[in-house]
Amino acid sequence: MQQLNVIGLEQKHAEQLAEKLNQLLSNYQVFYMNVRGFHWNVKGQEFFELHAKFEETYNDLLMKIDEIAERILTLGQRPLHAYSTYIKSSEIQEAKDIHDGKACVREILESYRTTIRLQRELLGLAGDADDEGTSALMSDYIKEQEKTAWMLTSYLGS
Repeated sequence: MQQLNVIGLEQKHAEQLAEKLNQLLSNYQVFYMNVRGFHWNVKGQEFFELHAKFEETYNDLLMKIDEIAERILTLGQRPLHAYSTYIKSSEIQEAKDIHDGKACVREILESYRTTIRLQRELLGLAGDADDEGTSALMSDYIKEQEKTAWMLTSYLGS
């Protein structure tokens, strides 16, 4: 007999999804702190434009961090919550001492590449588990971030 969690998903699927969501959460936490640093430290002619854009970006990332953690809880699992664990689990590395606006944007673009890839993996896992909640969340994130990545690429003139 299969064990179902409170929302009717097989327990093994819920655990697998939560593990991958925790990996995504770790990446988002490091991404968030990087963008926070870019916001504080960017210099140059495009300071005002980028300072505002980085604030918009880190606010969006913070909202997604909360949504991901709450999805893990909805699956009946526990979200990671120690920064030392995030650093170990994240593919996105800490960005230190970056002040140039275009370098900051390149770092953000690279972080979106990582999160989009992880979200596509989660989309597949969620589909296999018939987990519409995680699927919808990942679909929304991917759609939004693909457009943002295009805009950032255009900003860089690439």
